[in-house]
This record gives sequence, C-alpha cells and structure tokens, in this order.
Amino acid sequence: MKPSIPRGTRDFGPAEMQKRLYVLNCIKRNFELFGFQPIETPAMENLNTLTNKYGEEGDQLVFKILNSRIHENKNKDLLRKEFELSLESSRNSEELTERALRYDLTVPFARFVATNKNELVFPFKRYQIQAVWRADRPQKGRYREFLQCDADVIGSDSLVNELDLISLIDKTFFELNLPVVIKFNNRKILTAFAEVINEPTKIVEITIALDKLDKIGKEAVNQEMKDKGISEEAILKLQPLLNFTGSNSEKINILKSIVGDNLVGKKGIEEIQFLLDNEKTVNAKLELDITLARGLNYYTGTIFEVKTNSDTFKLSILGGGRYDDLTSGFGLSNISGVGISFGFDRIYDAMEELNLFSEIASSSTSKVLFTHFDEATQLFCLSLAAELRKNNLACEVYPDLTKKLSKQFDYANKKNIPFVCTIGSNELTSGVFAIKNMLNGEQHALKLNDMIHLIKKQLNDTND
Repeated sequence: MKPSIPRGTRDFGPAEMQKRLYVLNCIKRNFELFGFQPIETPAMENLNTLTNKYGEEGDQLVFKILNSRIHENKNKDLLRKEFELSLESSRNSEELTERALRYDLTVPFARFVATNKNELVFPFKRYQIQAVWRADRPQKGRYREFLQCDADVIGSDSLVNELDLISLIDKTFFELNLPVVIKFNNRKILTAFAEVINEPTKIVEITIALDKLDKIGKEAVNQEMKDKGISEEAILKLQPLLNFTGSNSEKINILKSIVGDNLVGKKGIEEIQFLLDNEKTVNAKLELDITLARGLNYYTGTIFEVKTNSDTFKLSILGGGRYDDLTSGFGLSNISGVGISFGFDRIYDAMEELNLFSEIASSSTSKVLFTHFDEATQLFCLSLAAELRKNNLACEVYPDLTKKLSKQFDYANKKNIPFVCTIGSNELTSGVFAIKNMLNGEQHALKLNDMIHLIKKQLNDTND
C-alpha cells in the first residue's frame, strides 16, 4: 500500500519546521510580552459545546466523531433510523455522535472560562496555540487541520483591550517583516444597517454575504442576499456599502449619514472613532472596512481581519473581534471578551510565497559533530559531548564506526552542522582538540574550555 495522509493535512520536515518555529516563537514571545498566559484545551469537545456558535455554514464544517463501541449498542434499528435521518440533513444524533474535533479555539475558551471561573483572575488574558480541524474543501490556504494562535482578554469591556490587540498585531507582523493591512469594523454598524433597511431579522444573512465580497464580488453578494430572502429594496439600500471608499475619516462621515439616529449604529461609530483617535503608533495600514463582517455568530462589537500587502497572497491571515456574551451558553452571563486568532499556516504560506524566510539559516539543531576513528575515540567523544551539553551547546557524536572521515564530514555538511571536532589517538592523550568551522574552513587546535568559548563566540557572531 502506498503511504499517504488525508487531504487537507501536511507533513513538515526539519527545514520546514525550522521556519515554522521561527514564526511560532515570534508570536509566542509577543503574546507573553503583552501579558497573556498560556492554556490548552482538549482536541475534542462535546458536540453541543460547538454547535450553534458558528452560523449554519460553520456548523456544517465541524468534524463529528462517531461514538466509540457503537457496535455494542443493542438498539440497531434506532441506530439505522438515526443514520438515515443524518444522511438526509445536517441534524445530529447523540446515538451516533456526542463529540467533535474543535472548530476553533474561541468557543472552547469560553467553555474553559465558565468551567474554571472560580480559579481565574478577571480580566483574564490567555493565549492558546493548538491545532483545529474543519471539514472544508482543501485548496490554497485552506486546510482541514491547521494551527491557530489565539490571544483573548475576557472579563472587561474596555476598548483599551482592542488598542492593545492592534499593537500586538502590528508588532508581531513588523518583526516577521510581513507587510500587512489591519482591517476593522464594528458589528453594531452592521446591526444598525439591518435595522435601517427594515431587515433586522436578517442580520446574520447580511453579514455572511457581505463578508464574501472580496472572494465572490458584488453581483454574487447581491444574489446571495436575494436567495436568503432579503428584499430587493433592502439590497438596493445596501449598495453604497459595496462601493465604500475614501480615507477612514471620510468613511465615518458616510456612516453617520447612513446610520442617522440609530442608537446602536451611533454607538458603533463612537467605538470606531475611539480606536482611530488613540492608535497612533501602528506601522501597518489601519483601514476601516465596512464590508468586513466576520461570519461567526458570536461577534458583537469591534471585528478585525488582517491581510498581506501582496497582490499574490490575498487570503486573510488573522481574524478576531469582540464577543459580549459567548459564555452565557455555558452558564456564565454578562462576561465580555475580545480576541484575535493568528492563522499560523496561512502566515507560513504567505512568508514562503513572498520569500521572507531567505535569511533564516537552514542549519541543524546540532552545532557540533564529533567524528572519530575507532571505538575508543568514539566513546571518548561521548564524554566530550556531555561537557558541551553542560554548556548549552547542542551536539552529537557520529553513531557508526567507520574509518572514513569523509563520510562523517559529509554527514555534517548535509545536516548543516557548523562545527566538526575530530578525535583521534593524539587528542586522547594531549587534551587538545581539532575543531573546524564548516562555514569558513577555519581550523583550530584548542583545549576543551577554549574550544567551547570559541564555538559560542563564533555562533553569536553569526547570529548577529
């Protein structure tokens, strides 16, 4: 049988993992710099935890897990009936499935907060870096398993949290040397639009359609709203939003004219204005995008989306927003939160496509390889390796016995190990060791402490 992996998943070798860890460490470092604390949640959640949180389309992408030992269920007729009904619709049956793989990290986080409310200090700032799964059609930038890196503040409705998250986004992408546009909007504005056009019950359908504008275009958005039962008169009133251009201040003036005296809309505009008035240090472009909707049902205030400044990679690489009552479904009411999610795999893909990893050395985790001629010198290498590791120098001993130094040096070259120390009988007796820099060809004969000092210095010089 030819080995394979499921569509929408990927293997990563050492070279890819080095690049991924570079990005991951940057994100993690900034999470902690801004005061976020790490948590983890299980890969699977109870199905009722996840459903009715993501909208109709999102719910259909949840990977359900078949109940274990289902063959031992004695009521086979009931199982067959439930299975047939599931084939006809997207309904769930506890007889067939009670659990699912997590779709995102936000809903499990809300469940976590409700479960551990007595142990947490509010406002609680968490970060979480874990895989999520979606039963999506695999394509460029869209996977069935991918890594999300989330940061959330819960237990505070202050807009200072939004400002902090904007700074976090900006600093992280600046350090990754990835030029981006930080797009934002406010769901209160979208709610106001639905009320102004007399379609308040269609807010979900409107936001889902608007959120697809960049992907499917204006005509398709209009058709989708029509298909969802939104009146032609209402769709006509929404057209200015589909051609929304100008500076951020010009856009706000247009919003004021559309929203009028609608109280929800005026509140949304106030929140947008606060962010623009107080965020003065962003390197990235900060753009008010009124078509930005974020299709997830739980958003209630500010919403974020980040895209690269590239004409070739147009997919979203970060999303997030304010959710005022997500925990109420788990018995904890009146707890507001706001968070962002770095789409790690898309960030990695974007940086690969834009050749932003070119300056990251593809070197081995080992910095020194000990080579030898026989069993006695090989065993002596083990003791030298132990001394280097005490000094936090990653190293390894060539594992096989061979008199061919060329084979051992070839191993070091293929793994990009920067230093090779060769141990022979003279080294055993003298305590002076030959060390070769594989990058510049320099060779030195040094005692152990001097060798350790030299390696550290040259590694630091290379990193600088």
